[in-house]
Amino acid sequence: MGIMTFLLSLLQDMALASIPAVGFAMVFNVPLRALPYCALLGAIGHGARFILMHFGGNIEWSTFLASILVGCIGIQWSRWYLAHPKVFTVAAVIPMFPGIYAYTAMISAVKLSHFGYTQPLMIMLVTNFLKAAFIVGALSIGLSLPGLWLYRKRPRV
Repeated sequence: MGIMTFLLSLLQDMALASIPAVGFAMVFNVPLRALPYCALLGAIGHGARFILMHFGGNIEWSTFLASILVGCIGIQWSRWYLAHPKVFTVAAVIPMFPGIYAYTAMISAVKLSHFGYTQPLMIMLVTNFLKAAFIVGALSIGLSLPGLWLYRKRPRV
């Protein structure tokens, strides 16, 4: 893949990720002045995950590191713009939620109950369920770690 193709794919990924970030920010009643920052942070987070996955990272660890980045940037922006970090970060990680994996696991469970047990169907169910669960865990832990590190009152060592 050429560098221009990669950059165009990255920009497309970031632009498309900013749309649901703004949409969910509006659902969460984020102030109007913070919407562009939610879009930008959603694009940065999804773009970081895209880059990490492009260079060989799996989706779980890439999501974890991208959500840590979103949390750190959100905390910094909250200091600059005098808002709670959740104003920026919660809507920004929504585009990274594992919808397709969760949907595939659910469809596999429905097929399993309807058609009976088959090993490939069970493998698909367990694989997609665990992948979705680990991605959601990576998002929640990754988003909370920067706050635990930066707002700690005692020495780190």
